[in-house]
Amino acid sequence: MLDIRQRTGYLFLAVMVGQIILISAQVQSKSGVGVLEAVTFGAFARVQGGVAGVINSVRDVWGNYFVLRRAKVENESLHKQVAELEVRLQEQRALAARSVRLQELLGLRSSATLPFLAAEVIAGNPNPGILTVTIDRGLADGVQADMAVIAGRGIVGRIVGPLAAHAARVQLIVDRNAGVGALSERSRSGGVIVGVEGDPPLKMDLVSNLADVEPGDLIVASGVEGIYPKGFAIGAVESSERGSGLYRVIKVRPAVDFSSIEEVLVVLVPPRGATPADAAPPRETKR
Repeated sequence: MLDIRQRTGYLFLAVMVGQIILISAQVQSKSGVGVLEAVTFGAFARVQGGVAGVINSVRDVWGNYFVLRRAKVENESLHKQVAELEVRLQEQRALAARSVRLQELLGLRSSATLPFLAAEVIAGNPNPGILTVTIDRGLADGVQADMAVIAGRGIVGRIVGPLAAHAARVQLIVDRNAGVGALSERSRSGGVIVGVEGDPPLKMDLVSNLADVEPGDLIVASGVEGIYPKGFAIGAVESSERGSGLYRVIKVRPAVDFSSIEEVLVVLVPPRGATPADAAPPRETKR
């Protein structure tokens, strides 16, 4: 327990502090405000200023956090919308390209008198060295072996067996074992188009060194082999040089882009010399 002297000292100190407070409350500063009020107001103002600064800092950090979160969400949404628009654009480009190809085929059908059958390429040939594609038309559709196959820009190839009911293989003219009777549309110089390895993938053989064949000449089918319709485009001469023997060395760029064949037309005319399955037997003549 505190002794009497310590209690007396504490009491005296309390009385002195109280006296000072009372005197301060009565004494006024030069501005007319009490000294005690001025001191306590300044102290509380500092405390309030500090608290307000902390609150503002927290508010700014919190606001910036939500702004960044909103910006991130909006950024992700914009990326998604851009990706969707790019997909839509690709779809529209594909539809436009297909529309152009179909218009070419329709234009060819309307300008020619031969019977045609539209077909779609459904597969290529996995065997190296054999350049063929498979179409979705076959025996049940009236397709026969050695019928010509063309596209909007020129000759594609010919039907080769065996055939299925609704599928057939097409040997492309760029195949090394293919051959097409051909001639220059300008000079009418004739030869044979064969496939070769290289670029361009076609050459024109059996053209005399004296023949008039120049770069840029359009090469068309001559129809001598009885398969391809005469006058249909094969390609354009890329180079024509005098050979060391009897024949010129002529390179031909195909009219058809064989890397992107999708739709074709089958010429429903049997090759010359072939007998249709439904051909009627000759009548006997009476003597």
